[in-house]
Amino acid sequence: MSAANESHGIQFSKPLAAHETPIPGVVLYDLPVHGDNRGWFKENWQREKMLSLGLPDFGPVQNNISFNEKAGTTRGIHAEPWDKYISVATGRIFGAWVDLREGPSFGTVFTTELDPSKAIFIPRGVGNAFQTLEDGTAYTYLVNDHWSADAQSQYTFLNLADETVSIPWPIPLEQAELSDKDRAHPRLADVVPMSPRKILVLGADGQLGRALKATYDGDPRVEFAGRREFDLANPASYSARNWKNYSAIINAAAYTAVDKAETPEGRRAAWSINVSAVAQLARVAVEHRLTLVHISSDYVFDGSVEVHSEDEPFSPLGVYGQTKAAGDAVVSVVPRHYIVRTSWVIGEGSNFVRTMASLAERGVKPSVVNDQFGRLSFTEDIAAGIRHLLEAEAPFGVYNLTNDGDPESWADVASSVYSLTGHNGDDVTGVTSEEYFKDKDAAPRPAHSVLDLSKLRATGFTAPSGRVRLEDYLGQEVPTP
Repeated sequence: MSAANESHGIQFSKPLAAHETPIPGVVLYDLPVHGDNRGWFKENWQREKMLSLGLPDFGPVQNNISFNEKAGTTRGIHAEPWDKYISVATGRIFGAWVDLREGPSFGTVFTTELDPSKAIFIPRGVGNAFQTLEDGTAYTYLVNDHWSADAQSQYTFLNLADETVSIPWPIPLEQAELSDKDRAHPRLADVVPMSPRKILVLGADGQLGRALKATYDGDPRVEFAGRREFDLANPASYSARNWKNYSAIINAAAYTAVDKAETPEGRRAAWSINVSAVAQLARVAVEHRLTLVHISSDYVFDGSVEVHSEDEPFSPLGVYGQTKAAGDAVVSVVPRHYIVRTSWVIGEGSNFVRTMASLAERGVKPSVVNDQFGRLSFTEDIAAGIRHLLEAEAPFGVYNLTNDGDPESWADVASSVYSLTGHNGDDVTGVTSEEYFKDKDAAPRPAHSVLDLSKLRATGFTAPSGRVRLEDYLGQEVPTP
C-alpha cells in the first residue's frame, strides 16, 4: 500500500459518513483524510457538511487538545455537563462511552478505536474515557460550554474498572497509566445519574400555564414560574437564572386584554409584555442555545381570508394584534423556535364559554356576534400539542394549533353552550359585529380566525374536535333532538 493510500494504519479518502451507536445521541463519524508522501490533511470539523449528516448544531465555544506521551495512558470515565465532538490529531486511542444520564439507557456502553479518520459526537451526560494505543497520541475535542470550576462540580464519574459495564481495555488497567482521582471514582450502583436540562414554563398562573402544569404533572424536568417567580418586565429575571441548566423555555405569558390595549396605558403594557419581554427571552435563547416556544394568535391577521396558513403575511388590525405580530417576528430569528399560533382560547379561568354558561344559568338571552368565524382552542390540547412538538423534535418553525372540527361563529358556540347546559339554544340571538360593538370602545376583530391545521397534523398531532372538548368542558352530553 502506497503512502498516498495509507499511513500508520489510516485509511485515506473514505467518504464522510455517520454511524449510530447503542447510546442515544452518540454518533460515530468517518472523516475523509487526504494524504501523500508528505503526510495527511483532513477537515476535522466542517459545519455545513456535519449538519447535513444530522449532527446537532451544538455551537462549540472551546477547543481542547490532550497530548499523551505513552501508550496505555487512560483517562475517565467523566460525564460532563456539555456536548463534545472528539477526534484524534495523531496516534490511536481506544474510546469507551457509558450513558450516565437519567433514563432507560443509563449504563449502556459503546467502545471503538479512533484514529485521525474517525470522530465521535458525545452528548451531555455520557461518560467519556480514553486509553492511548500509541506513544505520542493527541486527541482534540470541541465543547459547547466554557470550562469552569463550577461546571466541573457538575461532572458525573464512573470507575474505569466497574464490573457492571465491564469495558474490555486493550491494555489492562493494572498496567496502564491512571490518575489517583480516576482510580477512586464510584461503581455504577453508586452513581447518581446526570439529570436532564429543564424546561421552564413562564406564565404558569394563566389559563395555558395551568394546563401545562396538568400536562407535565409529576415531571421533574419541568419548572413553572408565575409572575412572582419570573417578572417578565424586570431585567433581573433574565440575569438571575443559570440558563445552562435549561433546554427550553415555554412562554405562556402574554398581555391579552384586547380592548384595553387600545388605551395609552394598555398599549404600553401590551408592547412591554408581548414584544420587549419576548425580545429578552429571544436573546437568552440565542445565547444559550435554548428552544423557545412562543404562543401566537389569530389576531396577527385581519381575517380577510377564510383560512389562515402559517406563512400568511401579518396584517393585524389593532394594538394587541400588532404586538403579537411583532413578538412573532422577534422569535422567528431564534434558531430553535416553535411559534404556536392559536385562537379562541378556552381553559381554566374567565373565558367566553364560562360567561355564556353563567348567562344561561341566570336566564339571560344574549345577543352574540354571528359574523366572526373560527375554532375553539382548549388549553389542554394546546399544552399537549406543545409537548408533542418538543418530544417529537418536529422541525422548528410556526405551527397552527386549535381544536379540530367545522368552523363556527361566536353565536354558534354560545347556542351550543346553552344547549349543553340544559337551556334553550334559541335564547341566543345572532347579531353583526357592527351592531354588537356600536357605541362601544372596542378593538377591531378579525372576521375569519380559522387556522389551517395540516402542518401540525403532518407531525403526528391532531387535537380533538372543539365540539367534543366543549361537551367535556361543560360536563354534559349533547341533548338528543
